[in-house]
Amino acid sequence: MYSAIFATALTGLSFAHAAGPIVPGTTGKLGDAAIVTTNSAGITYTATLPNSTTSDIRGFVAGTSNANGTGVVFNINLSGFPDASLGPFLYHVHDQPVPSNGNCTATLAHQDPYIRGEMPPCDPTQPETCQTGDLAGKHGNITTSPFQTTFLDLYLSTVQGPASFFGNRSIVIHSSNTTRLTCANFTLTSGNGSVGRNGTSSGGNGTLAGSGPVPFTGGATVSFVSAGAILAGLAACML
Repeated sequence: MYSAIFATALTGLSFAHAAGPIVPGTTGKLGDAAIVTTNSAGITYTATLPNSTTSDIRGFVAGTSNANGTGVVFNINLSGFPDASLGPFLYHVHDQPVPSNGNCTATLAHQDPYIRGEMPPCDPTQPETCQTGDLAGKHGNITTSPFQTTFLDLYLSTVQGPASFFGNRSIVIHSSNTTRLTCANFTLTSGNGSVGRNGTSSGGNGTLAGSGPVPFTGGATVSFVSAGAILAGLAACML
């Protein structure tokens, strides 16, 4: 019954943006995101949300390299969201991993190698103009509980090195006002992420901002924070 109420309350809000109107054509300072074509097949990075006493949200976000090397297929299975009035819920790949103390604030801003910034909101009809880590903006917000979806994202990489690589970063779940509800690190769960298709390690412009942090495998718990300071070098509002 709760699931039905949740879904009804959020009908039509899958691409709702509380932060402001979409401005078509807005893109990064370094241009549109490039389609990644060099992912080796069979590489999966999975972020599993932690058991926590401060959040009931559970589940995982898994990204697997597309069989033809182009983009990443995401499989998302989440449940336990709080009251529907706090939604629709958002989820993004954040630039930094979750530290060992589980502080979601330390993940900083969204993965944003093309320096687009957070405002205006992502236009889902032009995903190449969005922040690469803005999964909700490109593919839709979380509007049901439980929530399950699968989609192909063309702009993320499973190959270590390029700024489009997400495997050493984190996933963060937000309420509609951008409060961070829970977070977890991506870890390699299948394949060899160090080598790209045909033995290459390319898959993104090497001049892009933020080639990525050192991989981190610490646990993730819950922290709460509102939108805040702008991340230096990325010019993105911290979400």
